[in-house]
Amino acid sequence: MIAINNLSYLIGGRALYENASLHIKPKDKIGLIGLNGKGKSTLLRMINDEFPPSSGEITKSKDCTVGFLNQDLLSYQSEDSILSVAMEAFGRARQLQSQIDRILKEMETDYKDELVTKLTKAQEEFEALGGYSMQSEAEAILEGIGFRTKDLNRPLKQFSGGWRMRVMLAKLLLEKPSLLMLDEPTNHLDLPSIQWIENYLRTYEGAIIVVSHDRKFLDNVVTSIVEVARQNLTQYSGNYSFYLEEKELREEIQKNAYENQQQQIKQTERFIERFRAKSTKARQVQSRVKALERMDLIEDVVDDSMVMNFKFGFKQKSGRFIIELDDISKAYGDLQILKNTKASIERGDKIALIGANGKGKSTLLRIIAGTEPVNGERKEGFNVITAFYAQHQLEALTVDNEILDELKQAGSNKTESELRSILGCFLFQNDEVFKKIKVLSGGEKSRVALSKTLLSEANFLMMDEPTNHLDFLSVNILVQALQQYEGSFLIVSHDRHFISQIANKIWYIEDQEIKEYPGTYDEYVYWREKQDAKQLAAQPEKREVKKASKNTQKPKHNQHEQELKKLQKSLGEIEAKIQKQEAKNKTIEEEMAKPVVYQDHEKLQEKTTELDKEKAKLEALNEEWALLAEQIDELEG
Repeated sequence: MIAINNLSYLIGGRALYENASLHIKPKDKIGLIGLNGKGKSTLLRMINDEFPPSSGEITKSKDCTVGFLNQDLLSYQSEDSILSVAMEAFGRARQLQSQIDRILKEMETDYKDELVTKLTKAQEEFEALGGYSMQSEAEAILEGIGFRTKDLNRPLKQFSGGWRMRVMLAKLLLEKPSLLMLDEPTNHLDLPSIQWIENYLRTYEGAIIVVSHDRKFLDNVVTSIVEVARQNLTQYSGNYSFYLEEKELREEIQKNAYENQQQQIKQTERFIERFRAKSTKARQVQSRVKALERMDLIEDVVDDSMVMNFKFGFKQKSGRFIIELDDISKAYGDLQILKNTKASIERGDKIALIGANGKGKSTLLRIIAGTEPVNGERKEGFNVITAFYAQHQLEALTVDNEILDELKQAGSNKTESELRSILGCFLFQNDEVFKKIKVLSGGEKSRVALSKTLLSEANFLMMDEPTNHLDFLSVNILVQALQQYEGSFLIVSHDRHFISQIANKIWYIEDQEIKEYPGTYDEYVYWREKQDAKQLAAQPEKREVKKASKNTQKPKHNQHEQELKKLQKSLGEIEAKIQKQEAKNKTIEEEMAKPVVYQDHEKLQEKTTELDKEKAKLEALNEEWALLAEQIDELEG
């Protein structure tokens, strides 16, 4: 569908790409990853014909259409409703709709055969293009990504940039291009919307390229990873988790090959040096010299990982309680956010606040920070020193300052050497610390602002979407910083991998109350799934109880027994499938243990991929078994 061959792209003499190649096939689902500034967005713009390559070519099939969601669309405004803007995707169908309306109006006063023929043709084409369902389809997608039904007819200009970006995403999804390119789509979505988009993209009929630093999103959507590194494009078959494993394996093989070649080179050079002056060895020496010249050198593995070597601390410890909220209520006009709710944060709490946008997460952060008026009692604890990080603080950076000067003004009294060490942790090396704030990218500004927040020596941190605009390496650094941080924090984030690594409690707002789950995010997800399964299992039972109340007790009992037997039969069938699947997995593992397989990299990789797929099947069967078992428990109880 799209072929990229020997692509090179230069910026001011610096090569972003050099002889890079990639082939994109129909239905490919590609995750494009790499450090910030390495050229991911540039590649998408070249594919979209916005930038011409310095050399090489990008060729597309004649029927290939491209849709591109990028950050430039944040500034798009319109007087039209968001539903109308989204329905611009149906260009031809809307033209036909206007034509049909005009013909029908004309036929009210002049009923001619010619008009009937025109109307019939227009209606046939309109139906073929899905015109009669285009509005319901647009409404479904807009509501799927978080818009309320009552907001669909509001003008686009009334919404913030992030919400306008959602509308443009909806429009692209409705256009259904051959290739859908999404640049950081999850930055503007809440968790329910992210999960909806994941389900939509998994079944998308065209090809997809996604630039994202949300590893959970990539795991759930893409089937291959393309890494941008060292001016090249390297493709891995599988999702992001598979990429990490495969990259580690490839690098281990490359490292061994590099070390073996280096040892061979040293031995050859010693031979040449030892016998260079001996005429009897001249032929062998010359042969080895030529062999060295012909040798294809293997590159050493470049370690892209970064380990924190600086500990962020604070001068004084807080009391037991950081903040206590009692009988808190908050409303904006008729919109009730919180009502008579309570919550408390204790020293050592590391809380992730999750949930859909519009539930009041940012409002709650401001209430806790003391910047939002509220009904009820807000009581701050003893010796609490608070630092608040939010996206708007990127704009509060002094644009004419150099990065190092900006940190000096953070008031931490650290030496320049210590500040440079901290900046090194956040990927600002050597002379980069003298860059002006005004020339930094969004991701670089985020890293500076995060450095300032952690330098504040606060014993309580509040952060609103800190991973937005950060690449994988920067997110990993932030995770390390927060894991070794000994204070308390409350963080709003939709990055599931991030919060699974840093939180020991989960907060969410439900029924206008602050709810708490006392455990990690993975534990919360497991608990939530069980709760949802119980509710799902209880629904048929409730309907059955209601129905049975109109009949005698005996039919109710028979119906109950029939339902129980049906579930038990299904459970038995699932158990048989699980045993069969476990046996199959064991056979594959035994094959992988054979020397003929594990000594052959291609065979081993093939078997590893096969085992991963079969393990996924087994996991799905186990989940199905657990759901049936809970339903049986409910009926037997």
